[in-house]
Amino acid sequence: MAIFSKPSRLPDISQAQRRPLILAALVLLLLRSRLGGLGKEGIDAVSSRLLRGKGPAKKLSAEENLQVLQKIYEKNGDAEVLLVPYRDRITKVPIRPIPQEKFANDKKHFPLLPQSVQKKPNIDLSFLKQLRALLLRIVLPPPSWDGKGRSPLWRSREVGVLTLHSAFLILRTVLSILVARLDGRIVRDLVKADGKGFMKGLGLWFLLAIPSTYTNSMIRHFQSILSLSLRTRLTRYVHDLYLSAYPDLRYYRVSSHSSTAEGEHETNHGGLDGVEQYITADVESWAASLSGLYGNLLKPSLDMLLFTSQLSRSLGVRGTALLFLNYYATVAILRAVTPAFGRLASVEARLEGEYRRGMGRVGRESEEVAFYNGGHREKDILTKAYLRLIKHVNSIYKIRIAYEWTEDYVIKYLWSAAGYALIAVPILFTRAKRSLGIQASPSDEARERASRDEAVAGRTETYISNRRLLLSLADAGGRLMYAYKDLLELAGLTTRIYTLVSTLHQLPPLQTPEIDVVEDPEAIQLKNVDVRVPGGIDEDGIQEMDLVSGLNLTIRPGEHLMITGSNGVGKSAVARVLAGLWPAFGEGAAIHRPADSPVNDDPSDPRPRPTLFVVPQRSYMVTGSLLENIIYPDTYNDFLKSGKTEEDLQAILESVFLGYLKEREGGWLTRKEWRDVLSGGEKQRLGLARVFYRRPKFAILDECTSAVSSDVEGRMYESAKALGITLITISLRPSLMKYHTQLLTLNGEGTGRWSLTRLGTAEERLSVGREIALLEQKLADVEKWEKRVAELEHMLGAESFEAAEHDGDHDSVSEVGAGSENGSEVAITESMLQE
Repeated sequence: MAIFSKPSRLPDISQAQRRPLILAALVLLLLRSRLGGLGKEGIDAVSSRLLRGKGPAKKLSAEENLQVLQKIYEKNGDAEVLLVPYRDRITKVPIRPIPQEKFANDKKHFPLLPQSVQKKPNIDLSFLKQLRALLLRIVLPPPSWDGKGRSPLWRSREVGVLTLHSAFLILRTVLSILVARLDGRIVRDLVKADGKGFMKGLGLWFLLAIPSTYTNSMIRHFQSILSLSLRTRLTRYVHDLYLSAYPDLRYYRVSSHSSTAEGEHETNHGGLDGVEQYITADVESWAASLSGLYGNLLKPSLDMLLFTSQLSRSLGVRGTALLFLNYYATVAILRAVTPAFGRLASVEARLEGEYRRGMGRVGRESEEVAFYNGGHREKDILTKAYLRLIKHVNSIYKIRIAYEWTEDYVIKYLWSAAGYALIAVPILFTRAKRSLGIQASPSDEARERASRDEAVAGRTETYISNRRLLLSLADAGGRLMYAYKDLLELAGLTTRIYTLVSTLHQLPPLQTPEIDVVEDPEAIQLKNVDVRVPGGIDEDGIQEMDLVSGLNLTIRPGEHLMITGSNGVGKSAVARVLAGLWPAFGEGAAIHRPADSPVNDDPSDPRPRPTLFVVPQRSYMVTGSLLENIIYPDTYNDFLKSGKTEEDLQAILESVFLGYLKEREGGWLTRKEWRDVLSGGEKQRLGLARVFYRRPKFAILDECTSAVSSDVEGRMYESAKALGITLITISLRPSLMKYHTQLLTLNGEGTGRWSLTRLGTAEERLSVGREIALLEQKLADVEKWEKRVAELEHMLGAESFEAAEHDGDHDSVSEVGAGSENGSEVAITESMLQE
C-alpha cells in the first residue's frame, strides 16, 4: 500500500484525478480489515458466510457420520439446519423455507407471457420487466423478506457480494488510468535520458502491479461467488414453489396444465415440458450469464466514461467529436449485423432439454427396454434428438461467421485506425502544439535545444499515454459489443426462467366444492361428480366424454369398497379424484374428505392419524436406506419423533412377509437403488408396509397386490382391516370381494355408467344363487357332452384309418376334410366341458 501512502511518488496527475485513487485505497484497506488479512482463508471464510452462514463444526466418528447422512437435517424453529459431513466434521447450514405469504404476494408480479414473447425473446421493455421481477422479487431481497412493501436490499448478502464486486471493478478502472499515465511517464524519462526518473517510474510500475493483479483475481472470485449465490437463491425459490403440497401439487400438474396468457388467444394445452431442464441447466446458465454480464457491462462502461474524460483533455473538441462519431458508427454497424441470439439460445436450451429427457427415460426404463431388446430403437430416438440439437448449434455457428467477421474488423482495425487519427489531433493542430510547449524561437541556442527536447518528450508522453488509453478504450468498446451478444442470450434465458416461475405461480390450486350437509363427518362422500381427464380436449377443441358420470358415493369407516371394471373404464381416475389429484367436474359436484385426526388411536404414536393414503400399482422406491423406504414420505427426523423403533419396523415387515429383508440387504441404513434390488412382489409388499406404518383411516390400493400370491394377499388384507384401516381397493380379482362390503362396478364403453352394490346382502345372495343354478344346469349336460365326444373321437379315428388306406386317391382330400370338421367339433365340445 506504499504507493497510496506517498503522494509525491505518484505520476503527475491532478488533485481531481487523485481522488478516485485514494478512494480505491480506502476500499482496499476496508477489505483488508474486514477480511482479516488478504489471505485465501480469510476470503474463503467470508465467501462461505456470504453464501450459507457456516456453523460450528465438531469431529465425528464413523458411526456418527453415518447417522448424519441418515438424518440430513435438524429443526431449529422455523428453519431447517442441513447437516453436511466433511472430513470427519459436520457443517450446519441453516435454510429458512419461503413462507406461502411471499408466494401469494409475488404472484401478481409474474403474469404469464404471451406466446409471441416466449418464442421470440429480445432486448426490449418486456425483457427488462422480466429481469426486474426476477432480481427484485427473488434473488436480491433478503430471505426474511415477506414480499410486502419495499425490500430492505441493504440486508441482503447477495447485495453485499454485488457491492464488493462493483468496488473491485471500479478500482480496476482507476488502476488502468494510473497504469496508462505511468507508462507515458516512463517513456518520457527514457526519451529525455533521465535515468533517475526512469528507475523511479519502473519502481512505481512494480508497486502498481500488486493491487492490479490482486484486483483482477478478486473480480473473478466475486463473480463466481455472485453466480453461485444467484443460482442458490433462485433454486431454493423454485424448489419451494415447485414441490408444493396439496392443494397446489405443482410438480404433478405443471406438465399437463393448460394456460392462456392475458390478451392472447393461443392456449398452451401441453403445459410446461422439460421442467427438469428449466430447474437445473437453465437456472445455472442464467446465473452464470447474469453475473458475467454484470462485470462485462459495468467495467467497460466505466472504462468508456473515465477514459473518454481523460482523452478529451488531450484531444480537444475536434478529437472528442471524432471519438463519439466512432462510437456511433461502431454501434450502428454491429447492430445491423447482429442476429437474434436470444431466440437462438432459447431454442438451444429447449433442444438440450429434449435430449436430456431422452437419456433420463432410458435410464429409468432400462429394464423394460432390455426385456423388449429395444436398444436399437432407443438409439434411433436419441440420435434424432441429438441431431436436431447439433443441427441447430451448427446453424448458430454459421450465423456467427458473418457477425464475428464484421465484429473483429470493426473492433480491431477500424478502432485502431481511428485511434491513430485521434492521437494525431494534439500534434497536428496549433493550439495543441502550444499546449505541448512549442513556443517562438528563443535567442539563446541552448534554451532552444532544451525546449525542442522537452517538446519531443512531452509529445512522446502524450502519445504513449493516449495510445494506451485508446487501446484500453478499444478493448472496452469491444467488450461492450461482445456484451450485446451476451445480453441477447441472457434475454433468451431470462424468458425461460420467467416462464417457469410465472407458470408455477399462475397454476391455480385444486379446488373442489365441499358438500353443504354432511351426514357422517368421518366418511368420504362424493356427490354428482363427473370423472374426466383434466384438460382433456381433442384436436377440434371439444371436451372429451366423461369416464364416470354423476358419481354418488359414500364410504364410511369400516365399509370397505372395491372398484372393478374392465381396463380403461376409469378405475384409477376415480382414485385420483378421491385423493384430490384430479378436480371434480360436473354441475353441483362436491366432495367431503374428513380431516386428519389430531389424536392417534395408538397412545404410543404422537402423530396425527392421516385420513387417506394411496398405494399405486407401480411402487415408488426412494433412493436412500431401507428404513427411509418403509417410512416414506416421512423423514428420519419424523421417525425419531414418532416414538417408533426399529423393532416396530421389523414387525411391520413381518406382517407383509418381508421379515428377511433387513438381514438380506445388510441392515436398516443400507443405501441402495431399491428399484433394481427388489422384485415386483417385494416392491408391492413394501408399499403396503408404508400403509401399516402410517395407519391412515382410508387406504386406496390401486392394483398394488397384482404381483403377490392370493394367500399372502388375503393375509395382508386381514392385517390392514385389523388395524382399523378402511380399504378402497381397485382390482379385477374376484377373490378380493370377500374382504369388502361395497362393490363399485364401472361399465365403461364411453357411457360413463356405474353401479354400486353391497356385498353380503339378500340381493347379492339372490344374484349368486342365480349364478349357481345356471352352473348346475350346465353341469347336468356334462354326461351328454362326454358321450358325444366319445362318438366324435371314434368317427375321427375310423375316417383317419380309411384316409390312410386310400392314400393318393382323389377322394382322400374330401375324407380328410371331413375328418377335420369332426376334429373341430370335438375341440368345441371339449372347450364347453372345460367351461
